[in-house]
Amino acid sequence: MSKPLILVSNDDGITSKGIRVLVSAMQKLGEVVVVAPDSPQSGMGHAITIGETLRLTEEETFQGIKAYKSSGTPADCVKLAKHYILKDRSPDLIVSGINHGSNTSISVLYSGTMSAAIEGALEGYPSIGFSLCDYSSDAEFSHVEEWVEKIANQVLQNGIPKGIALNVNFPPKQKENIKGIKVCRQAEAKWQEEFDERVDPNGRRYFWLAGNFVNFDKGEDNDEWAIANNYIAIVPCQYDLTAHHAISQMNKNWNWDELK
Repeated sequence: MSKPLILVSNDDGITSKGIRVLVSAMQKLGEVVVVAPDSPQSGMGHAITIGETLRLTEEETFQGIKAYKSSGTPADCVKLAKHYILKDRSPDLIVSGINHGSNTSISVLYSGTMSAAIEGALEGYPSIGFSLCDYSSDAEFSHVEEWVEKIANQVLQNGIPKGIALNVNFPPKQKENIKGIKVCRQAEAKWQEEFDERVDPNGRRYFWLAGNFVNFDKGEDNDEWAIANNYIAIVPCQYDLTAHHAISQMNKNWNWDELK
């Protein structure tokens, strides 16, 4: 039987440390093709390039692996892979990351890493976004590669429900081994933001986004709790943002006849 075809992307750029670790893990499971941004695209969310040129160049960063870098966003990279690079083939799995920094809780909405995974789910492919909850410049990835391989293999063997992408976050390396995996929900947390007003050398005003992450969630069944307690957090995410529970409530309590 032929090996599974695995598409690898990310948002930190094709030269990042995390994507090298991810490619290494995926090579143990199947045939790997890489399509990733040519520069960091963190915080791009699900942005796509419209009205501007998209560049795509073959890259020799990964020996023996077909790899391409794109001027576009992570979502662009998955689109280019599906419609151009792999137009006559279908990937068995799409993986994104390993992101350098957390994508737990509300950060999933802003994450370029998860946008690549969610774009894969939109196209009907099993998809996973991997992130390491460590922002330090010398973050250690050695403790996650084995887990990345195991989780990806589980998806290849068992599949994911249609329209779902997995948001996988790893705790930073600690003295004790990772305790295990928690399949959990997204924590109720958010960034309390502020804009720092500054002046550039030419006397022109500009702003720098700052703020603090605040966790309001006291539960023990969410991704923030899992990471804080040295577990891997896996949150199944869907691109259907419909608040289904609100439909019946609005139809029952709102007087739509007044608007006729």
